Amino acid sequence: MESKAKILGHAIHPILIVFPLGLLATAVIFDVLFLATGNRTWSFVAFWMIAAGLIGGLVAALFGLIDYLNIPNGTRAKRIGMYHGLVNLCAVVLFALSFYLRWHSPIDDTTTTPPTTALLFSFAGVLLALLGGWFGGELVERLGVGVSPAADLNAPSSLTHGKAFEADVRHRDLHPTR
Repeated sequence: MESKAKILGHAIHPILIVFPLGLLATAVIFDVLFLATGNRTWSFVAFWMIAAGLIGGLVAALFGLIDYLNIPNGTRAKRIGMYHGLVNLCAVVLFALSFYLRWHSPIDDTTTTPPTTALLFSFAGVLLALLGGWFGGELVERLGVGVSPAADLNAPSSLTHGKAFEADVRHRDLHPTR
């Protein structure tokens, strides 16, 4: 099944998710640098990266929801799509909590240390985002959602079975010349 939300022939959701995923993961890297160096500038930068990642995540989620609502009910793809969305929503909530806990310091303050719970929320958030990304990969790479009109929306899990398609859907000639 092809995506219902497209721009220039490509699904919008997978285009947009790279931004929040990259921003939120990099925020965690900056938090680790803060912990390793004690330089609070790293946690200050992480704060703003989380802010941008949350905004980007909500925009990407909107287009993901459009695609999810168009997956036929009763299919494995619908169930995996629900897991993908819920896990990523939990990741965004954890990052939002981390952002909120960091908010107590003035916006331009690079001298305040973020609370330990804020760091733990961001670390847990990135782990959930990785799991959510796996579910997204299962939707696209295994089930063909958003990339193939001939998608097998009930293909077995990539953890327990071999190839879902006889041919790689990215290289199939879906529109042969006549």
